Amino acid sequence: MILKTFGWSFGISAVALVVAYFYGGIQALILCAILGVLEVSLSFDNAVVNARILEKMNAFWQKIFLTVGILIAVVGMRVAFPLLIVGVTADLNPVEAVQLALEKGDIGTPGSYAYLLHDAHPQIAAFGGVFLLMLFLDFMFEERELHWLSFLEKPLAFIGRLHGASMAISLLILLAAAAMVRPGKEIDVLIAGILGMITYMLVNGLGEMFNVDDDEDEHESAEAAKIAKKNNKGVGKAVGKAAFMLFIYLEVIDASFSFDGVIGAFAITSDPIIIALGLGLIGALFVRSLTVFLVREGTLDDYEYLDHGAHWAIGALAVILLLTISLEVNEVITGLIGVFFIGAAFLSSIVRNKRLAAAEQPKVDELST
Repeated sequence: MILKTFGWSFGISAVALVVAYFYGGIQALILCAILGVLEVSLSFDNAVVNARILEKMNAFWQKIFLTVGILIAVVGMRVAFPLLIVGVTADLNPVEAVQLALEKGDIGTPGSYAYLLHDAHPQIAAFGGVFLLMLFLDFMFEERELHWLSFLEKPLAFIGRLHGASMAISLLILLAAAAMVRPGKEIDVLIAGILGMITYMLVNGLGEMFNVDDDEDEHESAEAAKIAKKNNKGVGKAVGKAAFMLFIYLEVIDASFSFDGVIGAFAITSDPIIIALGLGLIGALFVRSLTVFLVREGTLDDYEYLDHGAHWAIGALAVILLLTISLEVNEVITGLIGVFFIGAAFLSSIVRNKRLAAAEQPKVDELST
């Protein structure tokens, strides 16, 4: 199962490393590998969230996500997005932006590709940070029976009873972030953050408009539905407009997660070819494979705290992105926070499963006697 799911990722990663070697020697190969590891470490939470959405789609749209979606992730976010930002910032046409990207120059070189992208970081961080913050808050503000960090999640669910709480809190945090940014960037940060909020509300609203009916399977037995879901069958799968909107929602979320990786990559290298190979062909593909693995194995249903851990990681990433508007935060910290929350949620899920199994055992013994 692991080889079947991750085989393409391993194969293409090997090709990417070979290309990096012939492109820039051993140094390029090492940088490419580092970027791949950076992207995977930053994207554990991304894979969990992607899997939860992907399992709602039918087989056709899952394939679309794994084909068209990977092109968007690699070409769109890891190549075209930085070029677009630099082109708009420096008032360059696409050809000039590509030429600038291929020139040598680091973040400290005024007018260089890396410098211009770094200069646009406050706006990028504001957009992505607010989008992810609202995603985190909406999850935490929802009433649910199962809680992981109950001492935090129950009070948050209580706050969520206030209509528009996620929007109000996000705006307050955005205002605080804009107040700390360097002079001259305040309005840009506010506009970018509000656009991130509007994007989240539009995509989320459209997704709910076309969402598959949760009660669709009420006539099926719970056990049959669970087995079908774990085997990736068509129980309650979104199709048509519903699946399309879930796909759009998934791509926007995926793009928001990639902001920190793209920006962090320029602290390692400003070479767009190495970034595309490392972040895109290695990192993004492994994240896709991990997403597929979680869906096919039914991991999110077997380890129910993973959803919570992923969203806490999202909240932490959102805060870090907003902090980086005015402060420097090491990418290692960003990556480790995500791994920490996912790992802790996984271990907590194992403990919970063992506790539930132990509680069920006496009942089974009684029935057998």
